[in-house]
Amino acid sequence: MEEEESPGDGKVDNPFAAETYAAEAMAADMDPWIVFDSRKTPRSEFDSWLESNRPSQVYRFGDEEGESSPVGWIAVLGPNYCPSTGDVTGLQESWEKLLDSGRPVSFQTVKELALNHRVLAGKWLMHLDSGFKLDRAWECVARAALDGKISIVKVSPYNPKVEGKQVICAYNQNFTDESEVVRLDSVIRATGVKCPLSYKPDVYTNLGIYRNNRWKLCPTIYESKFDLECVPRRSHIINKATNLEVT
Repeated sequence: MEEEESPGDGKVDNPFAAETYAAEAMAADMDPWIVFDSRKTPRSEFDSWLESNRPSQVYRFGDEEGESSPVGWIAVLGPNYCPSTGDVTGLQESWEKLLDSGRPVSFQTVKELALNHRVLAGKWLMHLDSGFKLDRAWECVARAALDGKISIVKVSPYNPKVEGKQVICAYNQNFTDESEVVRLDSVIRATGVKCPLSYKPDVYTNLGIYRNNRWKLCPTIYESKFDLECVPRRSHIINKATNLEVT
């Protein structure tokens, strides 16, 4: 199971499912990552790095022979990448106080916490079956990060023990800036990626809000579908909080 779950509608089929996703997400984040940091590594080394670390060929928990170690994520840091400076600890403390208060939990209350603690990053998610299409989509967005068009991208490794898709995440700095979210979608589409996308704020990940959560929150706030029949071709993006079309 990958860190960022497949799109869901927030319904609670199993009240413990969200906690399971959150635990597995934390485990992936804590395991070693395979990272190409374009701020430090010569561009000339990128092609060989990419070829050696195809996501369909890198195993989440190492190979059966024990010759490779577990891998949490494969990532490319763009030349302008800066780590988030948000106060995640303060965010989580405020979240616990909110839950203890008994106040209703909604997208707006979570957004307020994110703004107060400057935890504003978010990511478009691409869920793809392991194999050529996944590796190709990963190469496309990874090169966009190398060129400085995306700050950071990451992809989950292959886990043969779990049915489901692997996920590619492409990040932007501020999920509350809708124009910024739309621009990142345009960058992703310009690389040739045409699969459906969903957008999740980091604040949801930091607070363990996944599908099947007890508050019945949908963990993604935008969805993007690429229209192949439209001229010119473009994305149709829906804001799931307002149910209005953005583009």
